Amino acid sequence: MLRITELKLPLDHADEQLRPALAQRLGIDSAELLDFTLFKRSYDARKKSSELQFIYTIDFQVRDEAALLKRLSHDNHVGPAPDVSYKVVGQAPHDLTERPLVVGFGPCGIFAGLLLAQMGFKPIILERGKEVRQRTKDTWGLWRKSVLNPESNVQFGEGGAGTFSDGKLYSQIKDPKFHGRKVLHEFVKAGAPEEILYVSKPHIGTFRLTGVVENMRQQIEALGGEVRFQQRVTDVLIEDGQLHGVVLDSGERIDSRHVILALGHSARDTFRMLHGRGVYMEAKPFSVGFRIEHPQGLIDRARLGKYAGHPKLGAADYKLVHHAKNGRSVYSFCMCPGGTVVAATSEPNRVVTNGMSQYSRNERNANSGIVVGITPDEDYPGSPLAGIELQERLESHAYVMGGENYEAPAQLVGDFIAGKASTQLGEVEPSYKPGVKLTDLADALPAFAIEAIREALPAFDKQIKGFSQHDAVLTGIETRTSSPLRITRGADMQSLNVKGLFPAGEGAGYAGGILSAGVDGIRIAEALARSMLGIVE
Repeated sequence: MLRITELKLPLDHADEQLRPALAQRLGIDSAELLDFTLFKRSYDARKKSSELQFIYTIDFQVRDEAALLKRLSHDNHVGPAPDVSYKVVGQAPHDLTERPLVVGFGPCGIFAGLLLAQMGFKPIILERGKEVRQRTKDTWGLWRKSVLNPESNVQFGEGGAGTFSDGKLYSQIKDPKFHGRKVLHEFVKAGAPEEILYVSKPHIGTFRLTGVVENMRQQIEALGGEVRFQQRVTDVLIEDGQLHGVVLDSGERIDSRHVILALGHSARDTFRMLHGRGVYMEAKPFSVGFRIEHPQGLIDRARLGKYAGHPKLGAADYKLVHHAKNGRSVYSFCMCPGGTVVAATSEPNRVVTNGMSQYSRNERNANSGIVVGITPDEDYPGSPLAGIELQERLESHAYVMGGENYEAPAQLVGDFIAGKASTQLGEVEPSYKPGVKLTDLADALPAFAIEAIREALPAFDKQIKGFSQHDAVLTGIETRTSSPLRITRGADMQSLNVKGLFPAGEGAGYAGGILSAGVDGIRIAEALARSMLGIVE
């Protein structure tokens, strides 16, 4: 298999033009091209004056690969394709007596459980929330009726927090073993659109994710795994530094010397329990801020120029960063094209926002987090749990600012920059449900964060014209950008001081988003398998 990069075709080319264009670029007859597969398709919209083109990376086969490589030895864009196929690290013995546990069934837990099942380990997966269909009903209960179920919501339940998000499947993590391809292939196998294998910024969207997650659960069960819902872990059994099992809120004890913790970033009660049991953890940086909403058309025109609205491009996104004079970094986070701002709290009397898109990305507004980085040393020193405590204080205050009914405090961008309370919306209608209460967001976050965001918004306007328009809407608050702590692990992927405990994913501080969490789930499943099989890497 060979690979070609930087093959450029017009935006409106027909699908059937790809094969002859590839053959022409290689200088061969189309008949010599035995097969080809799209590996990546992207475009570069940074130069507004130039014609937009699709840029392809394609893996292909020809009859005589050696001859072609020799003839094109001067061409840096043609060469052998890397092997991106996945190979398991081992298989469980038929007489296996111990079953590993996976705590949490978000993206990390799903892939950890799936890999363990594929290797024959028949994992038991414990999820504190409900299965995805019932969980969706409970989540809508908060959005439509202001009724929160603390165990079944945006954060807790089958699929994890990623289910109610934009469903983005791209990441900037280093992935030398191409585990990300394994994640994407498993999603496609479970019903995701095949285009996620090659588009540069793949996403699935919430409604499609629910079916995909269900199918992956069924695969795990068909392979001998077990998924138990509404099973909250309330204790871990540790003796002389070795994990022996877990205790559930029902009082049931499940024995296992191999447990993956794939908690997600909002399992605060579990973090506190682990800290109380002496599991080593440390505070880590995270970010806080607001959600900002603009008309999607404004973003499309700023990013795509004359190609705005092109059906092959869809809704445009953006990525922004500003280094403020007070030393803080302000950046866009989890940008959701054609999406909505959603209520994402998992605890009573607190307000948290997040962003979500469906696969179509056809809602009227674009939204993203505009957040400020904070650090333990500077902003929440002391206990590893200090970041959680800061989040809780901010979220409780946002609940009061919103009227104590799960509405969110909001302000027009122009008023926020000017430092005055908003009293009336403009043309941008906020999408947050249950609703927003217009106010002054100046005391919703620490003063340094407000100062940095006020400076950043006009700076962002220089990159995206209209970004700081007066009636764009800020909705507060965004606090759960990532886990505020890390359950530190060693080279063997186990807890530094509890053998048999494998911290993983976003909650443990080792991922940020669906793809990276899935990759970490694969890596942690491999580490657990090596431990159980006695394999030294």
